[in-house]
Amino acid sequence: MAKWLSPLDAMFLYMESPDSMMHVGGLIEIEVTNGTTGDMSRQIRDELQEMTSAESPWNLKLATPRFLKNPVHRWVEDTEFDAMYHVRRSALPSPGSERELGVLVSRLHSRPLDFRRPPWECYIIEGHESGNLMMYTKVHHSLVDGYTAVKTLMRSFSKTPDAPEEPFFFQIPPPRKRLRSTTDAPADQGSFISAVAGHTTSVRDIGKSLGRLSRSRFRKHDPIVTVLQAPKSILNGRIGRNRRFATQQYDITRLKAIATAAGCTLNDVVLAVCGGGLRTYLQSIEALPSKPLIAFVPVNIRPKDDPGGGNMVGGMLASLGTDAETAEERLKAVVASTSAAKQQMENMTRAAIIAYTTYVGSPLLIQTGLAQFGLSKIIPPSFNVVISNVPGPKQPLYFRGNRLASVYPVSFLMHGGPLNITCESYGDTLNFGFVGCRDTLPRLQRLALACGEAVEELEQAFVAGS
Repeated sequence: MAKWLSPLDAMFLYMESPDSMMHVGGLIEIEVTNGTTGDMSRQIRDELQEMTSAESPWNLKLATPRFLKNPVHRWVEDTEFDAMYHVRRSALPSPGSERELGVLVSRLHSRPLDFRRPPWECYIIEGHESGNLMMYTKVHHSLVDGYTAVKTLMRSFSKTPDAPEEPFFFQIPPPRKRLRSTTDAPADQGSFISAVAGHTTSVRDIGKSLGRLSRSRFRKHDPIVTVLQAPKSILNGRIGRNRRFATQQYDITRLKAIATAAGCTLNDVVLAVCGGGLRTYLQSIEALPSKPLIAFVPVNIRPKDDPGGGNMVGGMLASLGTDAETAEERLKAVVASTSAAKQQMENMTRAAIIAYTTYVGSPLLIQTGLAQFGLSKIIPPSFNVVISNVPGPKQPLYFRGNRLASVYPVSFLMHGGPLNITCESYGDTLNFGFVGCRDTLPRLQRLALACGEAVEELEQAFVAGS
């Protein structure tokens, strides 16, 4: 059965190019205690050979894969689904350290997906020096958003090591979506009158938001960030197709202690950590703008009972306070801008938030279209970097009786955005995945290390002596 893509889903196909590939991914580390990584890899191979189908949305492919710029797309079922094509075995060269793993993931993430098939791939990676099994998965953003991908992938894991084996993520049917009551928000009701009411409310909400953005340009002390406030920087240049990938892991209790002491949210602390890391990193390559860098922060607006698939993501702009010399001043700048953005969005419908997000990101979309003509620099940036925080499972999980050790997100880049920082929580850790353009940002691992230093600076400013 055919399924039409929403305008937001189709937007990710429009932005697809040989350099800016719109797939997101994840790197999973499994601590093997039952046998060896080779034993598990062969077991997975044997299971795949028996599979001839997948559940939606993992069995969907584009009806017109040769025309990605087509404004109207639809998904159709792949009647010749081949599990062995989508799930592949790989191995690291000796000595199999974090360096070799990072190089392999960077190369795999630099390759485009085949739109003649369902646009996703999973790699089972052996040969890590730790003896652990690595799994790298990527999926096109037009098929699912990052929130849905994480939620679905984690359903392949069990909560106890002795639980029955869970099926692979692409074999799990989506949960049924409950029927909504007549008291739900107008944007979710099916009637024509309710839809019109929802769109009318959305237009009114967007008008109010844009009005405040316009007025804030002339108010020096208004904390809300406007679309023309971001400085031009190395983080807004053209990208090549090659990627670099780096990781960092923190004890989440450290970050929550900072948030409690500072009276802010965990997300605010994450933004301040990234702001401090970027300030140090850009200073080291003599590329720090005098004005504060601006982050685009995606916000999940999917209802709790929504089965997933497609994209339902809003977003806001936030200052990273990179012009501030101290960690305390930096966090205060972050909190001021995020509080103002949240206040603006709290009364908006989901439809209005999506439309507002499209407006905020429109300069980057135009840059992407102009990049093929070398004209992307004529459009001023609306933000400098995308920073996401994706909630993951809170309890330990297991795969075939083996403990899931860590989960690192691997996001996408586009022209005008050579850097993406995505965090994902798992148990008592928060895992950072840094994806950068190899041609634009040298030695990306330095940024990961600088973020670790930023955590220590925040602890000294807010936690030490408290």
